[in-house]
Amino acid sequence: MLSMSASVDVETTTRAKASRGGILKAMKRMLGGESFFMNHFTSRVDSSEVMLSPTMSGDIVMTEMDGSEDIVVQSGSWMASGTGIEIDTQFGGLGKALFSGEAMFWLRMSGVGPLFLSSFGAVYKKEIDGEFIVDTGHIVAYTSGLNFKATKAKGSWMTAILGGEGLVCKFSGRGSVWIQSHNPGSFGSSLGPKLKTR
Repeated sequence: MLSMSASVDVETTTRAKASRGGILKAMKRMLGGESFFMNHFTSRVDSSEVMLSPTMSGDIVMTEMDGSEDIVVQSGSWMASGTGIEIDTQFGGLGKALFSGEAMFWLRMSGVGPLFLSSFGAVYKKEIDGEFIVDTGHIVAYTSGLNFKATKAKGSWMTAILGGEGLVCKFSGRGSVWIQSHNPGSFGSSLGPKLKTR
C-alpha cells in the first residue's frame, strides 16, 4: 500500500475475506512466495481510493476474472484481488522448477472479480492457441487451459547453449499468458559484479 483515503479501514488476517482455511491456507500461500498475512481494505464511502505499488519496478495490470478459468500466477506477481477471488497454492513440479528456472510453487486464482498482477518491467498479454515459447524467468501468469514444459528453444542442444538461450518454457493449449520484459535473475547477475563491496 502506497497511500489511501482516511475513509478506508484496514484489517490484517491469515486468509482472504470470503474464504476458509485460515492458518493452513496462509502456510500454503507462503510456499508460493507470498506473505503469511493479508491486508483487507474496506471503504466506508464510494469515493475512497487505495494506491498500490509493486515490489519490483514495472507494470501493474488488472484482469477481470469471470469464474470460467483459473489463473496461475508466479511467485511475487500477485499484487491484489477482490474478495470474490480465491487464492490457493499449486505445485508446479520439481522438474519444471529445476530446469525452467521458475518457482516450484505457484499461486492459483479462481473466482469472480478483479485481479491485479505486477511485473518486472513491461508486461504483455499473449493469446495462445497451440504452442508458444517464453524465455525462462519472464512468465508472470497464465490461464489454467495452458501447460508448459522446459525444453530447448530450437535446433540442437549445442545451438541452444552457444546461442545463450539455453532452456525455455514451451506452452501448449489454449489460453492467455502474461510475460514480463525483464528477468529478475538476469538483472541480479548483471548488477552483482558492479556493486562495490565494503
